[in-house]
Amino acid sequence: MATFDRADLLFQLFEVSDLGKLMNSASFAHIDRDVVEGVIDTASRLAASHFEPYARLGDENEPTYESGTVQMIPETGEAVRAFADAGFIAAPFGEEFGGPKLPETVVQALYFIFATANIAFQGYGMLTAAAARMLATFGDDDIKARYLSPMLEGRFLGTMCLSEPQAGSSLSDITTQARRREDGTYSISGRKMWISCGDHNISENIIHLVLAKLPDSPPGVKGISLFVVPKYRVDADGQIGVQNDVALAGLNHKMGYKATTNCALNFGENGDCIGYLIGKEHQGLRYMFQMMNEARIAVGVGATALGQCGFQASLAYARERPQGRHPDNKDATKPQVLLTDHADIRRLLLAQKAAVEGALALCLYCASLVDLAASTSEEDERHEAELLLEMLTPITKSWPSEFCLEANKHALQVLGGAGYTRDYPIERCYRDNRLNPIHEGTHGIQGLDFLGRKVLMQDSAGVKLLVERIRTDMAAANRTVSPDLIESLDEALERFEVVTRSLTEEVARDRRAGLANATLFLDFAGHLVLAWMHLRILRAAQEREARDGPSDFTTGKKQSATYFFKRELVRTKVWAETLLDNDLTAYEADAACL
Repeated sequence: MATFDRADLLFQLFEVSDLGKLMNSASFAHIDRDVVEGVIDTASRLAASHFEPYARLGDENEPTYESGTVQMIPETGEAVRAFADAGFIAAPFGEEFGGPKLPETVVQALYFIFATANIAFQGYGMLTAAAARMLATFGDDDIKARYLSPMLEGRFLGTMCLSEPQAGSSLSDITTQARRREDGTYSISGRKMWISCGDHNISENIIHLVLAKLPDSPPGVKGISLFVVPKYRVDADGQIGVQNDVALAGLNHKMGYKATTNCALNFGENGDCIGYLIGKEHQGLRYMFQMMNEARIAVGVGATALGQCGFQASLAYARERPQGRHPDNKDATKPQVLLTDHADIRRLLLAQKAAVEGALALCLYCASLVDLAASTSEEDERHEAELLLEMLTPITKSWPSEFCLEANKHALQVLGGAGYTRDYPIERCYRDNRLNPIHEGTHGIQGLDFLGRKVLMQDSAGVKLLVERIRTDMAAANRTVSPDLIESLDEALERFEVVTRSLTEEVARDRRAGLANATLFLDFAGHLVLAWMHLRILRAAQEREARDGPSDFTTGKKQSATYFFKRELVRTKVWAETLLDNDLTAYEADAACL
């Protein structure tokens, strides 16, 4: 069974994201379309051979904790090693690190392919690549020499250790401590919780990036430092030494992503855990934000991939399954019609298609901003790319997590009773995807970040830039896209500007009450941005039609875009009313009466 649509992915890369223009820059002149299609085909083959066949097996045989160690199916390690051996961990790195320096846009497309096949296996390599990029950016020469090459080769795998049992997402309240040692290293002691890939038996070493506080640190997040804490110590020659007093305290048993270990870790139980400072003391959260933001985009990609997997499965089923008859023809002597002949099934399929294609466009657009910021020589262009990326990151993490989960719900509905059985992958996709609104900062936290920080920063410069970019694309599409769609987007954009001004004033008056509806505002902004993405898809589809003539492919793009504008974007009208009133029903509710 196909888990993703190759034709759509290439269309999104080259005609919607305009990857060809990026490859004309000096930074990516070594990449052309043949190279991109080649790595996509390699990823597709590897996903089909090592990932997809074992998705169900890994789900039904999750890792177990036995005598302080993890036991897991061997296929997990085989897949991760094949992923590393094919160069996918090293994909974003340049020649100095032995990588091909693929654009981030392509890297995220590759992650999308693997995640559609088996997201639980895919996480090990993705997290390692993100951890390695952190070390390449902020680590000193010694740290790079000891850890980077083995990580890019897949011999060492990486994690990010932020949360703690008593603190959760409130990093101000972490208690893990780091004490300076005379040799310049640090003694680490504390507990970390919910650590994805935190322990396993599939690599020679595990490199933890750990947030901790020094005894003389200032309070809150300003006192956080970041450390490399390997499971096994590594000497200056790269040789693996003794265990570093990092202990697996237990595994968390999740409803999804079951083949990805999720761990409680104890550091320094015996007073012998050594950490190595990354950068400067008390700057750890600033450094970690690079990995956190990268992981947030990856969560969006993963959620989109799970939506895609469910869509492909339900579409294939609906095209083959006879079921019932039309309302105006109930003659039981006549053959049943296919599910796709029923209007409500087409609604469920269109809703999935619109969610997945729009979300993929958004994820790739954000990745293209990463590429632009890294490759442009124009300071203004770099600043705008970084500013727009900051604005869009909470949306890119959250919208796919919420609404591609909704797409999985629609996929289940298409199959009816068969949908929630293990005979089909959709119930697993749904369970996996339900974790994504929590991963890397919950949906509510993303709303607080979006309204409380991103909208307000630099005197709302990010909002102004976002509105400007949408209006620019509206003007470019005005000659080809249906006027009623342009008009509906224009109306939604005006609502967004009015609502944003109103909420900004509310936050200035009373920050707590002003942020009470931040999550709904995030959904509102997300729907606006997704309509913008569909406008970009629609324009690219019509440009293809002008060049090659109409096709089922381009008609499908027009159908899903029209569906989103007419059935989803209109929801912002009601949301705007609630937000303009800043309804405080939930804020003022008495918790004792819940």
